[in-house]
Amino acid sequence: MPDRRGATVLEDLPEEIIDMILVRLPPKDVGRCRAVSTSWRSATSTSEFMLEHHRRQPLLPIVNGQGRPASFVILRDAGARPSSQRLWPFLPGAKNHSKNAICATCDGFLIRYDRSRFYICNPVICKQALLPWPRVGQDIRNTVIGFYRHNTTGEYRVLWLSSSEHFSKHSLYVLAVGSNESRHIRVTLPAVSSPSVEQKMLRETHSSTDSQPPVHHNGSLHWCPSFLGSGDIIVFDTETESFRLMRCPTQRSQTGFDKKLFNMNGTLAFWVSSTLCPTDIDVWVMQDYEAEIWAVNYRIDMLKVEASRQLYLSSSRKKMKAPLDSTMQWYGDIAVLNEREVLIMFNNNLVLRCDIDGKFLGMVNIGKSQYCMKLTHHLLQESIIPIPSNEMQGADEEPPFSTGHV
Repeated sequence: MPDRRGATVLEDLPEEIIDMILVRLPPKDVGRCRAVSTSWRSATSTSEFMLEHHRRQPLLPIVNGQGRPASFVILRDAGARPSSQRLWPFLPGAKNHSKNAICATCDGFLIRYDRSRFYICNPVICKQALLPWPRVGQDIRNTVIGFYRHNTTGEYRVLWLSSSEHFSKHSLYVLAVGSNESRHIRVTLPAVSSPSVEQKMLRETHSSTDSQPPVHHNGSLHWCPSFLGSGDIIVFDTETESFRLMRCPTQRSQTGFDKKLFNMNGTLAFWVSSTLCPTDIDVWVMQDYEAEIWAVNYRIDMLKVEASRQLYLSSSRKKMKAPLDSTMQWYGDIAVLNEREVLIMFNNNLVLRCDIDGKFLGMVNIGKSQYCMKLTHHLLQESIIPIPSNEMQGADEEPPFSTGHV
């Protein structure tokens, strides 16, 4: 009913309209609404609401600030320039950074490593839980190489690689989050039965994970290793929990001196720079997943980007803000900010933003700093879904649904 002034208040709207409004709010605002009304708290706490709210969130790139001034931040597309927010529970300071690492992300959860322990964490609701290691004997090193949701059961599962002390033998285990017991799974490839090939594949998958996490797409995890002569991509089907191989885009991708898989707005993509033309970055996008058909989406000319950057820095208004590195000497990783803009790491510790036509749009800052940054290749799609565990730990000093600005 209208209030005394004749205006309709929010509570008078139909329940379906209120749900449509709430599901479109950012996670932090959902937390505020939960504190305002019991009915809103109830409406935003159903599994259906939380899943739909999660699906509407953008994929946010995670940048490693290496402790100066923050360890890990997420970058949000804020229009003219991206804004950065510190990820809970990573606190500023180089000392803290040296003991923490992000191992994997899936939906709104991330797995972090902290002083020989692994935790699953939801940074939006500031909760985390300890993950038990596979119990496979002494002198074994356990590494998280994958993290995914098993759609049939709804379980979030961790893919562990257990390696002997000298990395001569590897075994694969799966742990359902919320369980204390891991189970061993066999590694088999179609038309490949040699145990040595399987061990080599696991070793290369481990090496690939160290430099780049697997890419989630179409219910599978994807790695781009270097040992397979054909340049094939290793694919792990998260439903059947089995492996297969997928073709890389072209012959050029096999000879490229730098190549990586990444997620481009929910699509499997592949960037490669060639020894024939190392200043060009070709970005391939999967057109037909089942038929393994790729197509070049665009090409970024790094000479054009650098010329655009120098022109930007030479303007009188920007001269005092120019970084000390006056020339782009080396470029490495690439990440997607939105449909038209990408992030490119160069000179090993700087990140710039440019459009897909090669126009320089600015440097990425964390706080007031442009230095000591690395693209992690991890993406966070924020979620208010609780961690499926009975032994969660929180942080009393942090309010719910918050991420700190830097």
